[in-house]
Amino acid sequence: MAGSNTVVRRLGIAAVCLLSLAVCVGLAWWQWERFSSANGTFQNLGYVLQWPLFGLFPAFVFWRIRQLRRRQPEAAADEPPSAPPEVPAPRPAPAAPDDEDDELAAYNRYLAELHARDQQGNR
Repeated sequence: MAGSNTVVRRLGIAAVCLLSLAVCVGLAWWQWERFSSANGTFQNLGYVLQWPLFGLFPAFVFWRIRQLRRRQPEAAADEPPSAPPEVPAPRPAPAAPDDEDDELAAYNRYLAELHARDQQGNR
Protein backbone atom coordinates (compact mmCIF):
# COMPACT_ATOMS: atom_id res chain seq x y z
CA MET A 1 0.00 0.00 0.00
CA ALA A 2 2.85 2.37 0.78
CA GLY A 3 4.37 1.76 -2.66
CA SER A 4 1.24 2.92 -4.48
CA ASN A 5 1.11 6.05 -2.32
CA THR A 6 4.66 6.87 -3.37
CA VAL A 7 3.81 6.36 -7.05
CA VAL A 8 0.76 8.62 -6.78
CA ARG A 9 2.81 11.28 -5.02
CA ARG A 10 5.55 11.14 -7.67
CA LEU A 11 3.00 11.34 -10.47
CA GLY A 12 1.41 14.34 -8.75
CA ILE A 13 4.76 16.06 -8.46
CA ALA A 14 5.54 15.33 -12.11
CA ALA A 15 2.14 16.72 -13.12
CA VAL A 16 2.73 19.91 -11.15
CA CYS A 17 6.19 20.28 -12.72
CA LEU A 18 4.80 19.83 -16.23
CA LEU A 19 1.90 22.20 -15.57
CA SER A 20 4.30 24.81 -14.21
CA LEU A 21 6.51 24.47 -17.27
CA ALA A 22 3.53 24.72 -19.65
CA VAL A 23 2.14 27.84 -17.95
CA CYS A 24 5.52 29.55 -17.84
CA VAL A 25 6.29 28.74 -21.48
CA GLY A 26 2.92 30.26 -22.35
CA LEU A 27 3.80 33.38 -20.39
CA ALA A 28 7.18 33.53 -22.16
CA TRP A 29 5.38 33.32 -25.51
CA TRP A 30 3.05 36.16 -24.43
CA GLN A 31 6.05 38.31 -23.46
CA TRP A 32 7.70 37.50 -26.82
CA GLU A 33 4.58 38.74 -28.60
CA ARG A 34 4.69 41.93 -26.54
CA PHE A 35 8.41 42.38 -27.32
CA SER A 36 7.70 41.91 -31.04
CA SER A 37 4.93 44.50 -31.00
CA ALA A 38 5.49 48.20 -31.75
CA ASN A 39 5.56 49.22 -28.09
CA GLY A 40 7.63 46.25 -26.81
CA THR A 41 10.70 46.90 -24.68
CA PHE A 42 13.81 45.01 -23.68
CA GLN A 43 12.13 44.38 -20.33
CA ASN A 44 9.70 42.12 -22.20
CA LEU A 45 12.67 40.29 -23.72
CA GLY A 46 14.08 39.78 -20.24
CA TYR A 47 10.80 38.22 -19.18
CA VAL A 48 10.96 35.93 -22.23
CA LEU A 49 14.21 34.54 -20.83
CA GLN A 50 13.03 34.41 -17.21
CA TRP A 51 9.69 32.62 -17.55
CA PRO A 52 11.09 29.27 -18.77
CA LEU A 53 13.52 29.29 -15.84
CA PHE A 54 10.62 29.85 -13.45
CA GLY A 55 8.82 26.94 -15.10
CA LEU A 56 11.81 24.62 -14.68
CA PHE A 57 12.39 25.55 -11.03
CA PRO A 58 9.88 23.05 -9.49
CA ALA A 59 11.47 20.21 -11.47
CA PHE A 60 14.92 21.32 -10.30
CA VAL A 61 13.76 21.37 -6.66
CA PHE A 62 12.29 17.88 -6.99
CA TRP A 63 15.52 16.60 -8.57
CA ARG A 64 17.65 18.28 -5.90
CA ILE A 65 15.62 16.78 -3.04
CA ARG A 66 16.01 13.31 -4.56
CA GLN A 67 19.78 13.82 -4.88
CA LEU A 68 20.07 14.90 -1.24
CA ARG A 69 18.01 11.94 -0.02
CA ARG A 70 20.23 9.51 -1.92
CA ARG A 71 23.32 10.91 -0.20
CA GLN A 72 21.94 10.26 3.28
CA PRO A 73 23.27 7.05 4.76
CA GLU A 74 20.72 4.23 4.81
CA ALA A 75 21.58 3.26 8.39
CA ALA A 76 20.78 6.70 9.77
CA ALA A 77 17.24 6.49 8.40
CA ASP A 78 16.60 3.12 10.10
CA GLU A 79 17.94 4.04 13.54
CA PRO A 80 15.64 5.61 16.11
CA PRO A 81 16.50 9.22 16.92
CA SER A 82 19.13 9.54 19.60
CA ALA A 83 18.71 11.52 22.79
CA PRO A 84 19.13 15.26 22.37
CA PRO A 85 22.55 16.59 23.27
CA GLU A 86 23.03 17.91 26.75
CA VAL A 87 22.70 21.63 27.13
CA PRO A 88 25.54 23.10 29.18
CA ALA A 89 24.63 24.84 32.40
CA PRO A 90 24.55 28.63 32.17
CA ARG A 91 27.69 30.38 33.22
CA PRO A 92 27.50 32.50 36.35
CA ALA A 93 27.51 36.22 35.76
CA PRO A 94 30.87 37.84 36.42
CA ALA A 95 31.07 39.53 39.78
CA ALA A 96 30.96 43.31 39.77
CA PRO A 97 34.29 44.91 40.58
CA ASP A 98 34.61 46.20 44.10
CA ASP A 99 36.26 49.44 43.09
CA GLU A 100 33.67 51.35 41.05
CA ASP A 101 34.91 53.70 38.39
CA ASP A 102 34.49 57.33 39.51
CA GLU A 103 33.42 58.51 36.05
CA LEU A 104 30.86 55.72 35.78
CA ALA A 105 29.46 56.53 39.22
CA ALA A 106 29.17 60.22 38.29
CA TYR A 107 27.42 59.35 35.03
CA ASN A 108 24.97 57.08 36.84
CA ARG A 109 24.18 59.86 39.36
CA TYR A 110 23.58 62.24 36.43
CA LEU A 111 21.20 59.78 34.80
CA ALA A 112 19.35 59.31 38.10
CA GLU A 113 18.94 63.11 38.41
CA LEU A 114 17.59 63.34 34.86
CA HIS A 115 15.15 60.54 35.57
CA ALA A 116 13.96 62.24 38.77
CA ARG A 117 13.42 65.54 36.89
CA ASP A 118 11.52 63.74 34.16
CA GLN A 119 9.29 62.03 36.70
CA GLN A 120 8.51 65.39 38.41
CA GLY A 121 7.72 67.01 35.05
CA ASN A 122 5.23 64.27 34.11
CA ARG A 123 3.10 64.74 37.23
